[in-house]
Amino acid sequence: MNLRSMDLNLLLIFDAIYSERSISRAALRLNLSQPAVSNALARLRHALEDPLFKREGSGMVPTARAKSLRDPISQALELLERGFRSDETFDHSQSSREFVIAVEDYGETVLIPRFIDWLAEAAPGIHIQIRPELSSSLTRELREGTVDLALDYFALRGDGFESRCVLTEDLVTLSRIDHPAIGEQLSLETYLALQHAVITPRRKSRPMIDLALDKRGLKRKIALTVPHFLSMPTVVQRSNLLATLPRRMAYIYADHFRLKTYTPPVRTPKFPVFLIWHDTFNTDPAHRWLRNHLIALCESL
Repeated sequence: MNLRSMDLNLLLIFDAIYSERSISRAALRLNLSQPAVSNALARLRHALEDPLFKREGSGMVPTARAKSLRDPISQALELLERGFRSDETFDHSQSSREFVIAVEDYGETVLIPRFIDWLAEAAPGIHIQIRPELSSSLTRELREGTVDLALDYFALRGDGFESRCVLTEDLVTLSRIDHPAIGEQLSLETYLALQHAVITPRRKSRPMIDLALDKRGLKRKIALTVPHFLSMPTVVQRSNLLATLPRRMAYIYADHFRLKTYTPPVRTPKFPVFLIWHDTFNTDPAHRWLRNHLIALCESL
């Protein structure tokens, strides 16, 4: 294929169809008609001598050739976009840009309310969309820019990804305020005798409190496993279960749900919280503005 004869707009069509897996959604994304996108795909198929996408059910599935072209085309388009915007300035007070941040309920509870409160004054036109789950496609979404930032307990390894430790956490145990089995301090004997609510592990690694107990040949009594921290305070408030969770989150829950906080009776190391993004957005003025202010908020806590 002769690149000089290629209409580079076809690369935008390819990128949109690959991301959306749909002709109609790609057309909406590009503000084009569906026939125009279909005709452009036909031209691209002819130029590359490959079907590129095959219809399966209601979607379009990329061929092996399309998969091999995905990263080079995406990177080329991003380089062009960065080149055109490199001299731009970002006026946050007038911007209506949307940012997508992937966080779990720790970030939703501890960081996002404070950040949105500040943002409402500093940049009232900006919209933040929260992605509540860190999915298996996060790597691709960060690279493509469909997710701008992610907050996680684990750094994201791999070329092109930035993982900055923005704060460290330790653990606090919560109980109902009138728990009949606990006094002013929580002993190891009581901790092991009582039942616990725990969160479903997202990775194969086990909670640090259980690793610390394992080293001493001890084990908690798990009565309830929940998918999110957000359900723990209501469970603890209405039962004799204990919950051990990150300190800043625990104090917020204790305040709102009138719960008692205790230092866990086994020592655990502090653990990091990372802000993650792809380095293709390092020079994007708006992205840089957003992440720098989010980093500053985290470091102030």
